[in-house]
Amino acid sequence: MAADLVISEGRLVAPAGTGDADAEPVDVVIEDGRIAAVVPAGESPAARRRLDASDAWVMPGFVDIQVHFRTPGATDSEDMASGAAGAAMGGVTACVIMPNTIPPIDTPEMVADVLALAAGVPCDIRTSAAITAGRTGERLADLPALYDAGVRVFTDDGDCVADNALMEAALAATVRLRGAVISQHAEDPAMVAGGVINAGAVAERLGVGGRPADAEISVVHRDIELARRTAGRYHVLHLSTAAAMGLVAQAKRDGVAVTAEVTPQHLVLTEDDVERLGTTGKMNPPLRLAADVEALRGGIVDGSLDAVATDHAPHHPSLKDQPLADAPPGMIGVETMASVVWSELVAAGQMSPARFVEVVSTAPARIAGIAHHGQPVRPGSPANVAVFDPTETWTVRAADLQSRSLNSPWAGRTLTGRVRHTVLWGSPVVVGSALSA
Repeated sequence: MAADLVISEGRLVAPAGTGDADAEPVDVVIEDGRIAAVVPAGESPAARRRLDASDAWVMPGFVDIQVHFRTPGATDSEDMASGAAGAAMGGVTACVIMPNTIPPIDTPEMVADVLALAAGVPCDIRTSAAITAGRTGERLADLPALYDAGVRVFTDDGDCVADNALMEAALAATVRLRGAVISQHAEDPAMVAGGVINAGAVAERLGVGGRPADAEISVVHRDIELARRTAGRYHVLHLSTAAAMGLVAQAKRDGVAVTAEVTPQHLVLTEDDVERLGTTGKMNPPLRLAADVEALRGGIVDGSLDAVATDHAPHHPSLKDQPLADAPPGMIGVETMASVVWSELVAAGQMSPARFVEVVSTAPARIAGIAHHGQPVRPGSPANVAVFDPTETWTVRAADLQSRSLNSPWAGRTLTGRVRHTVLWGSPVVVGSALSA
């Protein structure tokens, strides 16, 4: 009997230490949504469909644990369909949406409503939920009820939980809620009030307020101490400074349950790029200094940082077409994440393919408790797979991306490495770098 799908003549790559990296081509046989077998190339059975993976890597599907799909409340900028389409095109088989929607995702009913809107899209969408009711920072949301509704990531992303007692109580709750994690937008609100971009020479030159690095450092320091005290799980969203990364690295050595992510833009761009990009270069936390970029690149390679996540933040062009001080912060990136990281780090010889899979797939899935993604391509694993061509070059054009918005900082840049196919639970959703019909 014919197999459902065979991915033919690709090379396996998996996270470092799993033993599933091989330079010899293989065929990956998929049946009933799972990997049925991995055999030498040319030895697979007949199949209803074949995908060519020659000269490409076959990897676990990528996992983006910080995206904004603007549903509900701002679907002119993005919706579930457009966001998921971009994710699939970028090899992302699972993602976690943030709760700073209108209204915010802070009740089990909102969780159910939002996930219902994601039914049938070409990416496995999970949702986080707010730490505080209404994201107001005044009292905790009902974390146990949200956990029972399936939420594992809690965050007021877009805002920092500044109240010490609330943050301590939230972290303490993760001890009782197995697998839950408190994810913090680490910028002290008092210190960044009125700030637009990184505090420094560029802000002064442009005549706008600054968001100082100390605003991140102070919150990360406080939260690590609270996590130490409570034994709770703490995750730093879009970490942007070398000093904060140092605090995270030390806390890990001390045995504190802390992880941290970094965005592709914070691995590549600096405050100087804001002058070139305009409002597209505005985000929170802001693009920092070249020294921070250099340190963060080293940290994502050596394990001081755990994962890459995009903070995919679409805004309708009319919203970005304002003065820098007035435009909303954020840039899109879920569709380009893998190519940017591969181009900048792997193709440049700084990161191994195995470490690449760890930071864009396995570690994010582990942090967010997404059990069926980020697993090595081996018999029995769910067939959530990305086929990645490591040598294809392509030039990013914002209008060609799937997002409803155009605020990509990579527009016009030529990247090395591109997703060729994406398979979600055994079904091809991207074939030949195009959405599958």
